[in-house]
Amino acid sequence: AGMFRASGSGIRQKSVALTLKGALYGSWILGIFPYTFDSWTRKLHRSKWLIVYGIIVNTGLVTLVILNDTEAETPVKMEVFHRNALAEQINVIHDIQSLLMVAFLLLRSFWKSGDMEKILNELLDMEHRHFRHYDLEECGNFDKCVLYKGLSIVLEFLSMLILELGMSPNYSQQLFIGVSSLCLMLLGVLLGASHFHLAVVHIYRYVWIINRELLRLVNQLANGQSVDSSRVDFLLTLYNRLLGLNTRLSRIYDYQMVLVMVSFLSANILAIYFFIIYAISLKKLMGFKILLVMFQALIINVFDFCLSIEVCDLAERTGKQTSAILKLFNDIKEIDEKLERSISDFALFCSHRRLRFKHCGLFHVNYEMGFRMAITSLLYLLFLIQFDFWNL
Repeated sequence: AGMFRASGSGIRQKSVALTLKGALYGSWILGIFPYTFDSWTRKLHRSKWLIVYGIIVNTGLVTLVILNDTEAETPVKMEVFHRNALAEQINVIHDIQSLLMVAFLLLRSFWKSGDMEKILNELLDMEHRHFRHYDLEECGNFDKCVLYKGLSIVLEFLSMLILELGMSPNYSQQLFIGVSSLCLMLLGVLLGASHFHLAVVHIYRYVWIINRELLRLVNQLANGQSVDSSRVDFLLTLYNRLLGLNTRLSRIYDYQMVLVMVSFLSANILAIYFFIIYAISLKKLMGFKILLVMFQALIINVFDFCLSIEVCDLAERTGKQTSAILKLFNDIKEIDEKLERSISDFALFCSHRRLRFKHCGLFHVNYEMGFRMAITSLLYLLFLIQFDFWNL
């Protein structure tokens, strides 16, 4: 498909194409991308057999995780749970919440696969008909977002592997089966979340192309060349379609993305809380190995969270740039009346509809909200410490 072709001949562009293909094939193997691609019609088709395959594979992984759970048997957690019963209860609740989150993500992705099929096919159609002829090498932010997302998935997978094996003193067959199943289940969640991330960066790139095309039209007018008003109307039509796709995409993935972000933030809170109990309440020194294992998991979780915020904020800022570019037409003294009307319609449209990502109808995803969520996580950690202060 055109979305997976390299945008240039450089190493960066080829790495982006490889990352996109890796996400596609990984999703197929884990059964979370139930579509087949018809190269003749250039369209995706939902496959019931792939849906059944995905349900079987992921149900099997969840079952293996439950049957081979040895996490609570690690010496550090056993000492923490023995010292603080609340910590054990919270850990059990978090484990149940994580499993329910995985089940909900999979069920909703299969349930909404028909709507997602229409969105992806429309993006493929727009890519092939309107955007494939543009030079995309200058869109460096697209490449960065794709590569960073691929890197974060690999790091999260390795982090979980290191965390589970590094905290376990004894290796056994049950441990390896449980850890392997847990890591594959986590990989499925990360790849599922990456579908939203990759769709957003493609919408961002198309809006970026529209902005660049508007700038080209401004420069033509500034140089005394004529500009056809139908070109502006056509760009407005594309912009309208992209905003419509963005709204539909947000409605499909809002619950999943909120659950994923909350799950990773709560995992960070619990890790710090367990560290406080072990280091302060039990007055024990953690070895360098355990400290390294814990803090690498924290850092990678924060990196993935920031990346989820960055891609939405980048798309939102690019949408704001469209309004700023349209204002440049005001500096042109002599403009055709029909062209001026088209530009006014475009500007009016941008003032009423913006490229924004609103999850669950409650909050917009941008840097401001990401900062608030980080501060809220710290406050919840303080509340947890204050609530159980006498047991610390």
